[in-house]
Amino acid sequence: MLDTKLLRENFDDIRGKLLTRHGTGKAFEQLAEMLDQFLVLDDKRRELIQSVEEKQQKKNQLSKEIGIKKRNGENADQLQNTVQSLKQALEEETAALDSVREKLDFIVCRVPNIPDEETPVGKDEEDNVEISTWGEPAKFDFEPKQHFEIGEKLGILDLERAAKLAGSRFGLMEGLGAKLERALINFMLDLQTGEHGYAEISPPFIVNADTMRGTGQLPKFEYDLFKLEGERPMYLIPTAEVPLTNIHAGEILEEKDLPKLYAAYTPCFRREAGAAGKDTRGIMRVHQFDKVELVNIVKAGASKKALETMVKSAEKVLQLLEIPYRVVALCTADIGFSAAITYDIEVWLPGQNCYREISSCSNCKDFQARRANIRYRPEGGGKPEFVHTLNGSGLAAGRTWIAVLENYQQADGSVVIPKVLRPYFGGLEKITM
Repeated sequence: MLDTKLLRENFDDIRGKLLTRHGTGKAFEQLAEMLDQFLVLDDKRRELIQSVEEKQQKKNQLSKEIGIKKRNGENADQLQNTVQSLKQALEEETAALDSVREKLDFIVCRVPNIPDEETPVGKDEEDNVEISTWGEPAKFDFEPKQHFEIGEKLGILDLERAAKLAGSRFGLMEGLGAKLERALINFMLDLQTGEHGYAEISPPFIVNADTMRGTGQLPKFEYDLFKLEGERPMYLIPTAEVPLTNIHAGEILEEKDLPKLYAAYTPCFRREAGAAGKDTRGIMRVHQFDKVELVNIVKAGASKKALETMVKSAEKVLQLLEIPYRVVALCTADIGFSAAITYDIEVWLPGQNCYREISSCSNCKDFQARRANIRYRPEGGGKPEFVHTLNGSGLAAGRTWIAVLENYQQADGSVVIPKVLRPYFGGLEKITM
């Protein structure tokens, strides 16, 4: 969540930056209304706090005077009546203050992060900015197929039986298809832990509501989560970012112990409620998918450099797989709720003849740390400060599986296994029918 003191003291500037997240329309109007309401409620909160404190001080003073009068045998009825009136007024104003605070909490939990100065201002994804490209898309002497055509023909992807088991937007990989995804996950984890300094974590795949609130999934995006029935709210994780970032929720870390670099493989579960009609064939956009996630927890001044390093760590996966990609800076209207700045890595898919997102790397600065209350104690002493948190896919395994099939497909329908993955296949070079 935002630093409310910073928001109050720089309201016009921050309001303007926040509104660049929405060009026009209902979302723009709702955010503008919430921000304006915040200012009104915050003024009311401070007014009530001052009034409550003054009345409490007056009540305490009069109570002392009543005690003195009684000890001296004097009549204190008038003072007691005044104290009673103050007590009633205090109860009313305290209740009003609680109500105002509740309304403020409602707003603050739904206001997104402030876009970074380096985030391009834009109205939609068309205003995203290409930063760099790597590799040249392969030229085929045949019409390249999409992943679901290749996978079904090879007998390594069964969408029909997946739908029988669970419905639409699920996949079922079998044989060498399942082995390919497992190889990709192992390769990604080995790379990130062996070369890039990440500690591997195996976190819970189910978390509580506080954990979801810490990273910003709750309360605003509950509609996109899979919620479990039971005595208390529990949720299937939409990404390993959620448990990894919250490992240190409520803690004060030592500066010398930073940065914390965590990597985890997990399945991810999403309703994809806003994806109706998009990518309906294949496993490009599904309710359950596998991903290797990277999370950095760093001191405040280190997050800009950490984001650059994280992007390079994710890029390295595709470079070693020898698959073309590009890096794109998301504009203000396209960055996620908790992010201040985001770089997407988009992989080239010849079957679709376009680039598609395979990783998002974001610097959330202190936005999530404030929600989860994660701080660190500076080495030179002083008041604990909020850490900065970053997260990125390193990579989405299902989409990398798609990229391998489409980029390494052959005219005879087979798929060459990338050289870097062959040790995971016992040296096998090709998936054939």
